[in-house]
Amino acid sequence: MRRNDRAIQDPERIESILKTCLCCRIGFFDGNEVYIVPVSFGFEKQKNSYVLYFHGAKAGRKYTLSQSAPLVGFEMDTGYQVQPGENACQYSAGYQSLIGQGTLRLVEDETEKRHALTHIMAHQTGQTDWDFAPTTLASTAVFRLDVKKLSGKEHIL
Repeated sequence: MRRNDRAIQDPERIESILKTCLCCRIGFFDGNEVYIVPVSFGFEKQKNSYVLYFHGAKAGRKYTLSQSAPLVGFEMDTGYQVQPGENACQYSAGYQSLIGQGTLRLVEDETEKRHALTHIMAHQTGQTDWDFAPTTLASTAVFRLDVKKLSGKEHIL
């Protein structure tokens, strides 16, 4: 990281930003190009690392790449604010962001799917008392991203 003065070292601060972000962008390597897709997500801490969960259709590019290119990068950010300046080069911005890498896999087990979807819904809505119909579980692809690297950066105005 070029701007070490903006690096976040405190794990509690990183988790606070993770809780605030509602959209995560997953980056897949697809042959000769990178494919980035924004997803709603949920998360939990397991041991000393994070697991991110998201869902989607059982078809399409994200689904296919989750199986053929499971090593992914991700980014999420929050609190973006432009700070005006007197000229173009004096403009700045405040933000908080997290980037990382990890391994993605499809969740097949129905109990684990319920667990993952509950975390997604809890993160997005604050509610944990969701019921998922068996037909919904069967037709929904649920993804688990085991985070291997995670770093945070912020510029507070």
